[in-house]
Amino acid sequence: MKIESIVLREVHMQLKAPFETSFGTVQDRRILLVEVVADGVSGWGEVTATESPFYNSETTGTAWHIISDFIAPFVIGKRVAKASDFPALVTHIRGHEMAKSGVENALWDAEAQLTGVPLSKLLGGTSEEIACGVSLGIRENPRALVMRVEEELRSGYQRIKLKIKPGKDYEFVAAVRKEFPSIRLSVDANSAYTLADTEHLRRFDEFNLLMMEQPLGWDDIYSHSKLQKQIHTAICLDECIHNTGDALTAIELEACRIVNVKLGRVGGHTEARRMQEACRERGVPVWCGGMLESGVGRAHNIAMSTLPGFVLPGDVSASLRYWNEDIIEPVVEVTSNGTIRVPKTPGIGYNVIRDRVEELTVSRNQWHAKHAAD
Repeated sequence: MKIESIVLREVHMQLKAPFETSFGTVQDRRILLVEVVADGVSGWGEVTATESPFYNSETTGTAWHIISDFIAPFVIGKRVAKASDFPALVTHIRGHEMAKSGVENALWDAEAQLTGVPLSKLLGGTSEEIACGVSLGIRENPRALVMRVEEELRSGYQRIKLKIKPGKDYEFVAAVRKEFPSIRLSVDANSAYTLADTEHLRRFDEFNLLMMEQPLGWDDIYSHSKLQKQIHTAICLDECIHNTGDALTAIELEACRIVNVKLGRVGGHTEARRMQEACRERGVPVWCGGMLESGVGRAHNIAMSTLPGFVLPGDVSASLRYWNEDIIEPVVEVTSNGTIRVPKTPGIGYNVIRDRVEELTVSRNQWHAKHAAD
């Protein structure tokens, strides 16, 4: 495949409602979309970085810089036999996994279309539908949270994840568990605690949680290994895990029992496939985390979640939970059983609504290979 052109777009989309985590509250999203034309076919990817460097060190702005000044100029006109060869082209660029992922995943979409298969099958996925959970932002009080959980359960979601932070944690989880004693329930702290909070975090053992996600430092696997030994609840690591080596380190140190795989955080489909396989070989379940993606990112998450290692419900949920109008058709829908049926058409399986994308685009950069017809 020859990388004939790359178009980088920044689109502005507004969430239907504010989403609060320990990082802060977000509603207006700056999203980068990457369109790569390879052998005459357009593939689409999404950069899942956020507006501020609070989740990790990348932002929408840094990703624009890295793609515009380093990745795109270097790879334009290059040939790859398959999308999984792309990481080798940019291995000299350290870090910036989300920027790399946006370009790589667009190439995966193009390859799937060129070979006439759904992206899920090209990746090696085996599931015809994926189990869905939902992530709920921090609410003003426990009762408001209980009411929102009830609403999501009526929609069929198989797992409820509650964002927590100091001061809005124990009482909120207790209220939900009291109301719904048998649901699959987890919490996500996004690094809001320290080892000094161990006694407090141990109190959550009484709630029979599926997992406690990233309670400690975003780059601190060692401290999580100390905490996991002192609590019964399974720790799931998210921000700490950038590649398969990190995942193996965490597993060997017994810092977690579950791993969250986010396409952007790990650098794209190639590394995500490697990571889920390494975890599966060691009996460690993985699941797909979300980053408030548009439909393009959501479509890639669906494809990734069909791989054999993804045995727990992920954060992949319906388009209409987040957006009044998405940028793909058909929109992503969740069945009454809390699943998403995997598309069977070539590529990501959804059509990008170009008119809608153009309407939302505020910035654009593009590159074209010389002698693209060669």
